[in-house]
Amino acid sequence: MIASLPMYDRDELRSDTDRLWQAIRDRLGCGPDHLTRGGDAWDEWQSPDLLLSQTCGYPYRARLHDKVALVGTPDYRLEGCGPGEYRSVFVARKTDARTDPADFATARFAYNEPMSQSGWAAPATWAMVRGFAFTDTLRTGSHQASARAVAEGRADLAALDAQSWRLMQRFDDFAAQLHVIAATEPTPALPFITAPSNDADRIFRAIEAAIGALPPDTLDALDLRGLVRLPPQAYLAVPTPAPPPA
Repeated sequence: MIASLPMYDRDELRSDTDRLWQAIRDRLGCGPDHLTRGGDAWDEWQSPDLLLSQTCGYPYRARLHDKVALVGTPDYRLEGCGPGEYRSVFVARKTDARTDPADFATARFAYNEPMSQSGWAAPATWAMVRGFAFTDTLRTGSHQASARAVAEGRADLAALDAQSWRLMQRFDDFAAQLHVIAATEPTPALPFITAPSNDADRIFRAIEAAIGALPPDTLDALDLRGLVRLPPQAYLAVPTPAPPPA
């Protein structure tokens, strides 16, 4: 069996993520001793051996929804979001006088991956609704790298998962050079998934019980406040924009 929790698994939080997994495993009564790290996420998500992982809303609606079972959605209690929601924040350098993302339409926009809800789909949709598009883009590979690119002047604007940005503010010195100038509308947060042959309800209950049993310092480190049941349609209804130009 495969278990991975890759989305917010920073080095500084690995021991806390491991505690979360062990608490889930104890309540399931099965599962690998350790989380899988460093593998190919797509292979893990689509493996018939997948017991638990976390994906992004865009991959779920675009390629995974008919290949996996939706377990539940974590609640991080993010500002401006309801239970089980998250959003993107637009960050720019504090020294940049521009305060509207529309002012950055032709500036260098950093994004993590083309199939990222918070890094590309949400900001691109936000811009489209307002009559413009980001035309000069830089693919960085991660939210952290996008934020660093802005801080170092290799890009001028980035859209970051609000939970990733919260963690950057806690751990990354370069975050002090950046500030939020706008935010997108909330969408469902990054869901937990399992292989379709598994009992998703049973796994939901195990995660819910694990969250209830973990000590406050672990939950605070992970910003994990609960687990929400959202239907697949909540993810499938989110708009999908055209891919980035580069």
